[in-house]
Amino acid sequence: MKLSDFRYPLPRNLIAKYPAHPRDSARLMVLDRSDESITAKRFSDLSSYMKKGDCLVVNETKVFPARLFGRKEKTNAKIEVFLLRELNKEENIWDVIVDPARKVRIGNKIFFDDGRLWCEVIDNTTSRGRTVRFNVQGDLFKTIERIGKMPLPYYIKRDPTEKDKETYQTVFARAVGAVAAPTAGLHFTNRLLGTLKRKGVKIVPVVLHVGLGSFRPVEVEDLTKHKMDSEYYEIPLQTAEAVNRTIDGKGTVVVVGTSTCRAVESSVTTDGHLKPNRGWTDKFIFPPYDFKITDRLVTNFHMPESTLLMLSAAFAGRDFVMKSYKKAIKEGYRFYSYGDAMLIL
Repeated sequence: MKLSDFRYPLPRNLIAKYPAHPRDSARLMVLDRSDESITAKRFSDLSSYMKKGDCLVVNETKVFPARLFGRKEKTNAKIEVFLLRELNKEENIWDVIVDPARKVRIGNKIFFDDGRLWCEVIDNTTSRGRTVRFNVQGDLFKTIERIGKMPLPYYIKRDPTEKDKETYQTVFARAVGAVAAPTAGLHFTNRLLGTLKRKGVKIVPVVLHVGLGSFRPVEVEDLTKHKMDSEYYEIPLQTAEAVNRTIDGKGTVVVVGTSTCRAVESSVTTDGHLKPNRGWTDKFIFPPYDFKITDRLVTNFHMPESTLLMLSAAFAGRDFVMKSYKKAIKEGYRFYSYGDAMLIL
């Protein structure tokens, strides 16, 4: 498989700027790998594809408003600081991206919130990357929640609003730490979750804090040479036990999203069961790949040449997925983070 195998043209008008309302009214394209059939449904129809004893695995990561806008000391130049990951909680040290980067050097201070909050640059990491230390005492996330802007993907050509703090978040978001939403989960409503529970479907969480690596372009034609960014994940003991009971009982494990899929496929025992775990994963899934935990996959329509599209193709087959994308474009499906969904059986 080569990078060029995952190119396709997408009209810009199909990139969704806002989510469907209600969320589970989004369109759902159902791909059946057994006969390569494609069926048009609504996301609310997902429950008809699940039965008692099945297990739905979701990502409980919560997006925080990671974009901070401040002023550089002395020059008062406007600087955006995009928070990537917390490196040291006690000392409030973070990996960030700064813009414009040419104005930000080691030793500079950037002030936010009328000077009540500031950070000092203590290291360079990449051309735009910096390591900074915040001055705040106590919980920095409380301040971030108040003054930060939601980190909508760059292809959503509008400014984030306060409403995005709700809509760019799943209904099961709990663990703060993501700078991008696990977008397949955005389609769920409490009503749909209630329907699944009444049906006897076990809904269990994992955490994988989605980073900007989800949007980082693959820059090598030979996919074996691409390196994923590491992302933190957790698989609770109760989740592993529920998934393993489903496997042993011949039920179906339905995984919601590529982030969740990467988490569970990163922690597999030698006998093909899910292992409780926490740590960092840079697992890159692309064709061909033998999935150990995932029986069915819920996902969105992803960007050309993206690692997310490659994972979907690894699960359904490259030709089948690209055929479905061509059909989705022809039929006006909405693409990317706020777009429509796909269920691969």
